[in-house]
Amino acid sequence: MVTLVNRAKMTTATTGTGTITLGSAVTGYQTLAAAGVANSDVVSYVIEDGTAWELGAGTYTTAGTTLSRTLGQSSTGSLLNLSGNAMVYVSALAADLVQPTAAQTLTNKTLAAPTITGTPTETIFAISGTTPALNPANGSIQTWTLTGNSTPTDSVAAGQAITVMIDDGTAYTITWPSVTWVNNAKVAPTLATTGYTTVTLWKVGTTLYGAVVGNGT
Repeated sequence: MVTLVNRAKMTTATTGTGTITLGSAVTGYQTLAAAGVANSDVVSYVIEDGTAWELGAGTYTTAGTTLSRTLGQSSTGSLLNLSGNAMVYVSALAADLVQPTAAQTLTNKTLAAPTITGTPTETIFAISGTTPALNPANGSIQTWTLTGNSTPTDSVAAGQAITVMIDDGTAYTITWPSVTWVNNAKVAPTLATTGYTTVTLWKVGTTLYGAVVGNGT
């Protein structure tokens, strides 16, 4: 993800199509460093050289105060052959913004009281092996066809939950990590050898809770 800052515009005496050496801040603006751009940050930039323009992504380097150039668009269709009298500034480009109707993948975002229209699609993950990590990051619904007696490990974080559908046609056993079972007479389920045994696991604080879905009592 690019770094966005406010009112960072600088001159450049660079000529040609290569990496820009930045000069001073344009009157009324800041240098990239003063605006908060750090060494090796990637920014979206706009270059204006007379009536010609170029926009793209560049990596800022404090040594020499330079900005690399990876072309996004330009008035010429290629990197500008700079005259030595251009200006460059940081700007949010269309690709940096979440468009109202576009599909977006959000990572590490907090949604405050969202309204969801339609039904969310959950990720379904197939567990394999006899010592797997029970990890909701793989998917909130997981299937597990046992291939032997198994000892899974707990990778559930506080506030996370996972539903596991277990297919055991050979009377294998599962040695669960420390789970506080809230139904099924407070004990781990005996696995059905026909169809699925389905359990839901969730964690509050450091306690992993479990419940048998269906006929757990």
